[in-house]
Amino acid sequence: MPRTAEQNEVLRNETRQAVETAAVRVFARHGFAASSIRQIADEAGLSIGSIYRHYASKEELFDELLEQASAGLEAAAAQLASGGDPRDLIRGFTRAYVSDLTRPNGAGEFFMVINQGFTTDTPVGTAIRLAATQQTLWRTFAALVQRGQLDGQFAEGDPAQMTGYYFAMLSGLTTLRLALRDELAEPDIDLILRTLTGGIKG
Repeated sequence: MPRTAEQNEVLRNETRQAVETAAVRVFARHGFAASSIRQIADEAGLSIGSIYRHYASKEELFDELLEQASAGLEAAAAQLASGGDPRDLIRGFTRAYVSDLTRPNGAGEFFMVINQGFTTDTPVGTAIRLAATQQTLWRTFAALVQRGQLDGQFAEGDPAQMTGYYFAMLSGLTTLRLALRDELAEPDIDLILRTLTGGIKG
């Protein structure tokens, strides 16, 4: 029996997801310049032609992943700007990041792909676009730290500098995850948050 339109749409979505998952692995492993559609097809267990039915080029596929990265950064910034309790919002953000970090093809591999977007600027303008969303998240986070300081939830200090240390810790943990894989124990959220809370409890 021929497939219905709904079944065809499900199949298309499943194929795109398989391609994007494979692309994250391949780009993270080899870098954008050294990766090929053939490598991505092999990783996904698909034919090259099936990938080209969804993406016209390696550049288009890479750009789609970076669009998803930008959307994720924007969504995170919006959540942090929602007006809730600063400590709860930052704890939730940290928990979500740590959870994603420990998944296969989670934050570790995607982090590598985002970094390649900054360094390759492919397509042209990618680096500026990513920087804009990253700056939005950064400034929103710093403002939340400042608000938490006024409530006595976070230690004293320059909010922008504290934000830098916090994200540097996440970046370092991500790099370790890529290098050590399962040898790296799941990061302790409270230890990460000490970057902001110092000795404050609660």
